Amino acid sequence: MNKIKLFNIIFFFISICFVDAKIKLPTLVSDGMVLQRDQKLKIWGQADSGEKVEINFQHKKYNTIADNSGNWKIMLPEMKSGGPFTMTINEITLKNILIGDVYLCSGQSNMELPMRRVKTLYPEELTNANNSNIRFFTVPQKYDFKIAQNNLDGGIWEETNPQNIQNFSAVAYFFAKEMYLYNKIPVGIINSSLGGSPIQSWMDESSLKKYPEYLAEAQKWRNNELISQTESSERALGDAWSAELDQSDAGISNHWEKPEFNDSEWKKMNVPGSWEDIEKPFDGSIWFRKEIFLPKGAEKNTAFLNLGRIKDADVTYINGKKAGNVTYEYPPRWYDIPAGVLKEGKNIITVRITNGSGKGEFIKDKDYFLQIGSEKIDLKGEWKYKIGAIMNRPAPGQTFIRWKPTGLYNAMLNPLIQYSIKAVLWYQGESNTGKPQEYQDLLSTMILDWRSKWSQKNLPFFIVQLANFMEAKPEPTESNWAELREQQRKVSQTIPKTGLAVTIDIGEWNDIHPLNKKEVGKRLSLQAQKTLFDNKIIADGPVYESMKIDGDKIILSFKKGTDDFSKVSELKGFAIKGKDGVFKWAQAKMEGSKIIAWNDEIKDPIAVRYAWADNPDKANLKNKTGLPASPFTTE
Repeated sequence: MNKIKLFNIIFFFISICFVDAKIKLPTLVSDGMVLQRDQKLKIWGQADSGEKVEINFQHKKYNTIADNSGNWKIMLPEMKSGGPFTMTINEITLKNILIGDVYLCSGQSNMELPMRRVKTLYPEELTNANNSNIRFFTVPQKYDFKIAQNNLDGGIWEETNPQNIQNFSAVAYFFAKEMYLYNKIPVGIINSSLGGSPIQSWMDESSLKKYPEYLAEAQKWRNNELISQTESSERALGDAWSAELDQSDAGISNHWEKPEFNDSEWKKMNVPGSWEDIEKPFDGSIWFRKEIFLPKGAEKNTAFLNLGRIKDADVTYINGKKAGNVTYEYPPRWYDIPAGVLKEGKNIITVRITNGSGKGEFIKDKDYFLQIGSEKIDLKGEWKYKIGAIMNRPAPGQTFIRWKPTGLYNAMLNPLIQYSIKAVLWYQGESNTGKPQEYQDLLSTMILDWRSKWSQKNLPFFIVQLANFMEAKPEPTESNWAELREQQRKVSQTIPKTGLAVTIDIGEWNDIHPLNKKEVGKRLSLQAQKTLFDNKIIADGPVYESMKIDGDKIILSFKKGTDDFSKVSELKGFAIKGKDGVFKWAQAKMEGSKIIAWNDEIKDPIAVRYAWADNPDKANLKNKTGLPASPFTTE
């Protein structure tokens, strides 16, 4: 018996040693991955020092030994597209591997924005999605100011199907779909993006050496205690503000959400719109109620409630039952209503809105309706309202530590650099419009650094230019958004193997997150197809190249091959500047491959701008395929 026990103990410890000796793979190297075709492939990981590692893939074996630190890597030769394949690495078996083209997608919220957010525009895209050759890996959102991480702590490769696609980046998905339709090569998307992030959060310290203020900020947040104290303090202040508001809100204590509540003495206003145009501006809460009448059988139906967008937060009820809530201004208010909530006859929709700062409102030019089956009940028009509580101060601000310089690079970018990729898609810039003049240098520096990190001197980089946004101005004016677009344009003209997807015609004046992501993905795919596969593909609208002053007119020339203009009855969006430094709207006309701009009041013009505005909604210079010209200035 003693010998048996001794044997069992020895076997137990040997087993532990064996388990501990198993190799460890990075999160990206896992089941379902897409490996980059036609490039040497690095497979890497960790093991015990001196351990032998063997990869068996496509009937060939590759070997190495872990170094003194337990790190190992094996370079696989270039391979053609195909799959699915199985790979064994010692005792680990990886299944369902494809070889195709891998694209890194990064940036802020317009890159992050998932397919579920565009379901009202493309419902069939979500329900019909079923392509195992398009796969996504979504990088967990984290930051780290102390050290560049070598691995991710989560994430899986997912095939495209109606369940998985809900959380896929919409821009990235439509790009991937176009690319797969183009050449039938499997597509792998690595999505590493975070809403609100400025470009400097995606750059390492060496790339920011010309920006001491950013480096100082990054170093400041290396202090974990400071992070903890800041987050704790801000959370406490926010909770206290919300608690005080709730305690003061008569609508909560008197249950204004109940359908039987008597709102006969409430004021009225038209939705959409702002109550602050009627009441004096305030921070606090306000309640809205609307009666609708439904036919017999309504209680048996599910429904969809669309309340457009609201600044800031809302909690929405139907007949006293909570339909849903959104905690900040940007997401659409889309609420699915289960059967049994609606009823025959009178129904009450109640919305409690909390606005912590700025102008509270139901955003104009959005949809507001209740849909039951194929019937839509318009909810625009008269609603009743009553103020719940007025606070004597705005809601406390938030530091948003996750957006600070280098944090996202260290946690969300550096762990990816050993994984071979085909190209980068970059949709970012909104958060840098406060200081647009530095953006060309920042983006150029970042591109060169990422290329160095991936050891690809000409790693293609495809940029989405900022879309049109905010209210259009009646006269030419300065614009940080236009300046940042110009910086993006300059990068695409000065850095080789870059492309620019222009989107000034598909934005929404009232939404920083326009929904037409399909066209964005298509324009990105044209840039990729041209740069990667076929230089004859038309991927750009008219590209400004040079100007010449001719008396009281300025003649504009465009890059050859992009000067096939689409004819319009009147060219719009051009402004011209005289020696007094003032821009005025210009007349413009096409003459062959040139455009001539002038203003009869300006005799000595010195510069022209095109589409130079936050929202250049009238600009209409396009090529014959419908691709718009980028905004530009000749200055």
